[in-house]
Amino acid sequence: MIGAHALLDELAARGVVELTGVPCSYLTPLINRVASDPAVRYVPATHEGEALALAAGAWLAGATTCVISQNSGLGNMVNPLTSLTHPCRIPVPLIVTWRGEPGLADEPQHELLGAVTPDLLSLMGVGHAVLPSDGDRLGAALDAGWAAMRRDDLPYAFVLRRGTVEPTALSEPEPAVPVRPDVVRCGEPDSAAPRRVDSVECLLGTIPDTAAVISTTGKTSRELFTLADRPQHFYLVGAMGSASAVGLGVARHSSRPVVVVDGDGAALMRLGTLATIGAHAAPGLVHVLLDNQVHDSTGGQRSLSAQVDFPGLASACGYRQVYECRGLSGFAEALKSAQARPGPSFVHLRVQPGSLPDLGRPTVPPSEVARRFREFLSGRT
Repeated sequence: MIGAHALLDELAARGVVELTGVPCSYLTPLINRVASDPAVRYVPATHEGEALALAAGAWLAGATTCVISQNSGLGNMVNPLTSLTHPCRIPVPLIVTWRGEPGLADEPQHELLGAVTPDLLSLMGVGHAVLPSDGDRLGAALDAGWAAMRRDDLPYAFVLRRGTVEPTALSEPEPAVPVRPDVVRCGEPDSAAPRRVDSVECLLGTIPDTAAVISTTGKTSRELFTLADRPQHFYLVGAMGSASAVGLGVARHSSRPVVVVDGDGAALMRLGTLATIGAHAAPGLVHVLLDNQVHDSTGGQRSLSAQVDFPGLASACGYRQVYECRGLSGFAEALKSAQARPGPSFVHLRVQPGSLPDLGRPTVPPSEVARRFREFLSGRT
């Protein structure tokens, strides 16, 4: 077996600055070590796909975050692995356990996925190898994985078998007392809700030129691209619901202001990320939700947002500032206030369904969008 401290030291030597993910019993020693050590950053996530999106955001900001997950969590990572890190060519190290490994007794729910774990990783284009339990071979195995990530610009999975890491006791600190801010209501209602495109235009005219903007999947990104295609814009062409986790990953590792432009359908898909953002406060993060109560990009079918109090949820999840806006004047007021105070901040605006006619799509390849965005965050552009 290898010691959890030895594995963490080897990861740190290769640039890993934090771990994020969801627990597994095979990962208990590693999680106990990282959660108990104030010198090592651990970001508990609510969902394995969220953890991967957060790590992708960290890479965009020039940092390396390792995702740790039970192999059952690969099911939750399929979407961001295939429609975020693959098209954007974002390398992320993964440590994935092998529950249900053939030939070893395990719980029945792990039998099928255990049998197909290596094949599933291969089908998704994720390079992988079993993590050795011999400390003398650990460094070479990690070097091979890092070499594959440099070569392919894709995630690489180190598969962790039962008993690979020595037991480690848990001494986890108490969590911080959560913040419960009042919801600030901004502006007076207009005769009709604004169009989303006008809201995005208002946002671009209100935030500083130094701000990084991450936009959600579908017509929000398409309208942002149509209005202004700039290096500081990162368009999610896939991975619906992941924009806020990507934004958190960016904001945790960048001194620039970070603005996420989200939609109601996407936010509902990953509501747990609101809790993750509230728990792992990023002062420069402003999370904007443009709520038209429909899935606009797929024909305007109703979402479930009419029955959801998004500002109330953001307050309950620990955002530092929460705004409920009425009209574009209130929206601009909220954005200015949010930028003047430490976040994370949440800004909610009801908008009309519908989009610009004959709306185009981003013509810049996702991998190029990712790299120019990374260059912008680095300050080299």
